[in-house]
Amino acid sequence: MTIRSEDIVTEARNWLGTPYMHQASVKGAGADCLGLLRGVWRAVIGREPESVTAYSMDWSEPQGEERMWVAARRHLVEKPIGKMASGDVLLFRMRDASVAKHLGIVSTTHPEPRFIHAYSGHGVVENALSRPWYRRIVSCFEFPMEMH
Repeated sequence: MTIRSEDIVTEARNWLGTPYMHQASVKGAGADCLGLLRGVWRAVIGREPESVTAYSMDWSEPQGEERMWVAARRHLVEKPIGKMASGDVLLFRMRDASVAKHLGIVSTTHPEPRFIHAYSGHGVVENALSRPWYRRIVSCFEFPMEMH
């Protein structure tokens, strides 16, 4: 099966307006940033590659562990941030010296980059990848484009 970036973006846009809900992953009912990514994965690829255990809002911040980054590397293909394209997954560090714990999906790169993410207090939204957001990106990934 070949995964197309257009299918990823279309599915992510289908989640727009879903309320923010910590640990949830149900289109229209509730999702956090990881829940959005999980839901897009299920719709475009199929079964999730691993089950997600309960997690706190601070993720692994007290321990300083990059759990989200490590998990992303297990299932997605890391690539240079400067090569980001529609359908790619962005990993953000929201504060200096904290762990990377926010995800978004690039919806377009031209004429200006935009991304879709589940954001506390806002739900699933599509935003411009403005300078304040861009400077928080720590890694870029693409979905595995070939699934067996």
